[in-house]
This record gives sequence, structure tokens and C-alpha cells, in this order.
Amino acid sequence: SDGTRTGSSVFMTDSKESKQLICPICLEMFTKPVVILPCQHNLCRKCSKPLSSHPGRLLVIGGRFRCPTCRHEVVLDRHGVYGLQRNLLVENIIDMFKQESSSSTKPEQVTKEETPMCEVHQEEKINIYCVTHGVPTCSMCKVFGAHKDCEVAPISSIYQTKKTELSDGIAMMVGTNDRMQGIISQLEDACRVIEVSVKQLCEKFDHLYTMLEDKKREMCQKVTAEQEEKVNYIRGLTRKYGDHLEESCKVVETGIQTMEEQEMAVFLQQIFRVSTQTHDAGIITKQRVHGSCLIQYYRLSRVISMLIQPTNI
Repeated sequence: SDGTRTGSSVFMTDSKESKQLICPICLEMFTKPVVILPCQHNLCRKCSKPLSSHPGRLLVIGGRFRCPTCRHEVVLDRHGVYGLQRNLLVENIIDMFKQESSSSTKPEQVTKEETPMCEVHQEEKINIYCVTHGVPTCSMCKVFGAHKDCEVAPISSIYQTKKTELSDGIAMMVGTNDRMQGIISQLEDACRVIEVSVKQLCEKFDHLYTMLEDKKREMCQKVTAEQEEKVNYIRGLTRKYGDHLEESCKVVETGIQTMEEQEMAVFLQQIFRVSTQTHDAGIITKQRVHGSCLIQYYRLSRVISMLIQPTNI
């Protein structure tokens, strides 16, 4: 860097404008890429990186720092110093300065590079540009050679035109690259947002599934308990109706046996017992039997009473 600094210093003492190409941080000629701040002062990008990584230097606050030249506060976006715009004009001027500085130290080498000789006419310098074929050539090629019928132009004018086109193309590509970098950053942010949203949605589904499982378990317990209660109740009724049915069948059987008795005195004695059993069965039935079974018991009691009543009269 000492050699570069010495060469740069020797050249830059020739003009006041060269002072504008000195970085206020490293105090050397700007090193590409050169970034321009909102206050229109320039910095080497490599020199601006420490500003955003050392909070104690130049009053950096988070994504902010102050211009070392005018102390204007610079606010950085999420790209940091890479979000600052490049100053392509300063970079081109630096390239020209370095070329001229190099020509002062190595004149012979630069002369050979800037004035190549024609491959066909080896003693002739390439000094014109064939517009038709788009190649540089010499005057002899235009007069006697392959380019005698071609349109030619001074090489200096074509040089300036092509250099301007190249500079514009580079600037356009740099701008396009910056926009693409911004788009990539936005897409990466979108991917992160999608990942977070999907994760949150899955967590909500898991929570909902857990709630449904708990509700299902609770409902199943209630249904099972109610089922056991009703089944036990129905089984109790079944046993109760079975007992009543058994008693009623015995009464009916006794009544049938009494009907077969031919002896009147014996019949009357037995009919009294049957009447008592029928009466008791009717009372029990009225107290314990429900629904359709109760109606059947009532009907049976009335039939037996009708059989007994004429005899009592």
C-alpha cells in the first residue's frame, strides 16, 4: 500500500481536484468500490464497514453513523453499507488517474500497450478504427489492404464513444445488480415470513387437535356413565317385571286349578284364597308395575274378579 500511496501522492499534488479523491478515513486514494453518502461525500466501502461494526467510533448508533467529513448523520437500511450507492464517476476518475500515474513511471511499457502495431503492416501503428468490421486497424490497411472499401473513423473518437458505452453499461449492470440484490432480500424475507406463518398455523392445528381430543375424552366419559346408568335402570325394571310376572303366573295357575274343582264347598274355600291372592297381586301391581305391563296386570285382575263375583252373589 506504501507504493500505491506514494505513486498516488506524487500524481495528486499536480491538481486541487485530486484532493477530492482522498478517503477521509484511510487518507489514501479511494479504493473501489467507492460509496457516496447522502451528503455527497465519498468513502471507500472497506473503510465504511468499521463504522457500522464499532459503536464507539464516529458516534455510530445502531444502523447510523456520522460522515467523517461533515458530521452529517447517515442512516443505513437492512443491507448496511452495501445499501449505499456506488459513485461510478469517482471510480472512473480514479482509473484514469492510476493510468496516467503508471504512464509516468513506466513510459515504455505503456507506450507499447497504447500504440500496438498492425499485424499485416508490422511497421505501422494502429491509428484508425474500421466502423464496418468493428476492429482497429492502420492507415495502410485502409489505403491498400482489406479495409480500403470500409468506413473508418479516428481511433480517439471511437475510444471515447466505446468507453462511454462501457461505463454506461457497467453503471446499468451495477444498478441492475443492486435491484436484484434488493429483490433477493425481499424474497428471502418472504420465505422467512412463510416459514413462520406455516409454523404458527401448525401450532394452532396442534392446539385445536389437543382441545378436540380432550373434548372427545370428556364426552365419551359422560356417554359411558349415562349408558351404564340407563342400562342398570332398565335391568332393574326387567328384574322387577320378571318377579311380578312370576307372581301373576302363580295366581293364574291357582285360579285355573280352582276352576277345575267340582266340589262346591272346596271350590268356595279355594276361591276365597284365590280372591285374596288376586287382590294382593293387584295391589302390588298397582304399586310397582309401570307402563304397558301395568295395564296388563289390571286386565288380569278384572278377569279374575269377574269369575269370582257371580259365586259371591
